[in-house]
Amino acid sequence: MCLGLLLAPPSQAADIDNVRLWAAPDHSRLVFDLSDPADASVFILDNPDRLVIDLDNSRMQADTSRLDLDGSAISSLRTGVRDGSGLRVVLDLERRVEPRHFTLPPNDQYGHRLVVDLEYPGESAVENPIDPIEAMIREQEIAAGRASVDSGSGSPEVAADAATALQQAQPHPRRDIIIAIDPGHGGEDPGAIGPGGTREKDVVMDISRRLQSLVDGREGFRAVMIRDGDYYVGLRQRTQIAREQKADFFVSIHADAFTSARPQGSSVYALSQRGATSETAQWLAESENRADLIGGVDGNLSLRDKDEVLRGVLLDLTMTATLNDSLSIGGQVLDQLGRVNRLHKSRVEQAGFRVLTSPDIPSLLIETGFISNPDEERRLNDPGHQRKLAEAIMGGLEEHFQRNPPPASLLAWQRDQGRGGGSNEYRIQPGDTLSEIASRHQVSLSQLKQANNINGDVIRVGQVLQIPRS
Repeated sequence: MCLGLLLAPPSQAADIDNVRLWAAPDHSRLVFDLSDPADASVFILDNPDRLVIDLDNSRMQADTSRLDLDGSAISSLRTGVRDGSGLRVVLDLERRVEPRHFTLPPNDQYGHRLVVDLEYPGESAVENPIDPIEAMIREQEIAAGRASVDSGSGSPEVAADAATALQQAQPHPRRDIIIAIDPGHGGEDPGAIGPGGTREKDVVMDISRRLQSLVDGREGFRAVMIRDGDYYVGLRQRTQIAREQKADFFVSIHADAFTSARPQGSSVYALSQRGATSETAQWLAESENRADLIGGVDGNLSLRDKDEVLRGVLLDLTMTATLNDSLSIGGQVLDQLGRVNRLHKSRVEQAGFRVLTSPDIPSLLIETGFISNPDEERRLNDPGHQRKLAEAIMGGLEEHFQRNPPPASLLAWQRDQGRGGGSNEYRIQPGDTLSEIASRHQVSLSQLKQANNINGDVIRVGQVLQIPRS
């Protein structure tokens, strides 16, 4: 027997071929592209603050001096040999961080990777988080919606009804309507790539920023960007950010590809209760849900193995109402898009996109075009076409919220300023209570609440009530 067969061969040294860095408002992500797997140890050193990354049997082949550290928590990066065959990377830090690291196997776009996240304790994931007062007002509206679901299921809260009836009208807050804008992909996930090399993550960021400018330029609206730079945000985290910012609506912007160059045109998608409504919708949903594999987020990524849980959410009355709102808004957005671009489908499609699964926020995913089509790729890169797409999306949103403004919003207050003169209308005055208004107009409290869809515990000065005919 050959002696060599009894000896384990030396392990292959891992070359670090490239180092990539992305800076987000609440974290920085450092990615090492490796030729082979390598064990890593990551730890913090104090005085001064440093993060140490030790990789066994590894060599640095990348030029780290060219790494752009702007906007990250890292002031400088140093490397050196450790224990003869290992590598030590030292990050000099400008702030306190909480490190997290994991490895990723090769996929269609990358080889072996070591991902190191530097999370900033207490920082928000968005640049300008919602004002605490507006958040409180929005929370009241959300609670009112939940109360509506409870009463609709046959379990009215009599005590709460009585308290509502006796509560005096509050000043109208005139809050902004919050639109969460989600540019798809980002960071190490470029999304689809067109035949000319255009990356989806870049064009959807351009369109999203144009939409952000339009939203912020409209009185009574405010935009929240789910990502505001070239970094990756997990699919679940995108909806979580929107919820934390009390968004009234969530729109995810994409420019996807198909298996051939023929498909073109814009599409609008809402979540489907039973999966995709077309083969294209199914394929697109699967490709979007796989994005977390590229971005490096742990967990089950397919909605198919979540049918039981998803059904439970979708059967909830809140989700049903949210889906109805999503489809309604989607129809208006689709109509506006059809005026500036060819439509891939003439109706709102439905598919199992992970970013649309928020049970309490109406949500749409908009495919602005197929980047796999050469003509459409060219248009998607055109600033004028990007502006028209953003204006179409904004037009659909504005049309919906002008017709259906949230009760505590500026748009609701503006609408009520032109109302209140009809024989069956009453404008709420300071000191009014629902009980007194019902008695004054000789209608029952339940009739008054039902006619005005009042479910919460707050009525507003200046709010116009419809008085049901007795």
